[in-house]
Amino acid sequence: MKITTKSEALNIVETAYLASLSSLLWVTLYYLPIGGALLRLILPLPMIMLHLRRGTKTALEGLLIQFLLLFVIMGPVRGTLFLFPYGILAFWLGWCWFREKSWRFSLSVGVIIGTLGFFFRVIALSTLVGDNLWVLITRASYGLIEKLIGLFNLSLYPSILSIQLGAILLIIFQEIVYVLTVHVVAYSLFPRFKLNIPDPPRLLNSLVDFNN
Repeated sequence: MKITTKSEALNIVETAYLASLSSLLWVTLYYLPIGGALLRLILPLPMIMLHLRRGTKTALEGLLIQFLLLFVIMGPVRGTLFLFPYGILAFWLGWCWFREKSWRFSLSVGVIIGTLGFFFRVIALSTLVGDNLWVLITRASYGLIEKLIGLFNLSLYPSILSIQLGAILLIIFQEIVYVLTVHVVAYSLFPRFKLNIPDPPRLLNSLVDFNN
């Protein structure tokens, strides 16, 4: 392929660099037991940045490059896990902010993507390790419900349905916190790279000083 303009060269260089950076973050997150929370927060940012700088077509190319790179390095299952939800979530947030959609829209759909991605990871990892990881999640839900019952001194015994529902609510709450935090981090960080995203809702803007 012959490169004829500076814009084409920048598209190729930035796509390769940011896709490689995001891939490195995923490999580090997957294999190293340190800095997991921080790495999860910054993992979608390189591909979001690519979307905001170069547009939707280049962002799709970057996502494809990253998937192929991780597919080769980590194998079909572990490489695909990046897409669910981090890769798809990064593309979604990048598209929303590129189109200047509201936080309510990007956040609500982002939580759905994150929740579905969580269930996909549970199924995939359960297949890899040969054990049902959902059992661990339901145990955590049961422990939380049991503590709440003890805290309020209630004479109740949680049913299987309530335990399963509690596990799902815990997952949704976790994804709400995660996607909202990604919004906040991007909103405070991206202006330093001359990239802007839509302003947060008035409620969040009054609670958090994003300029500091």
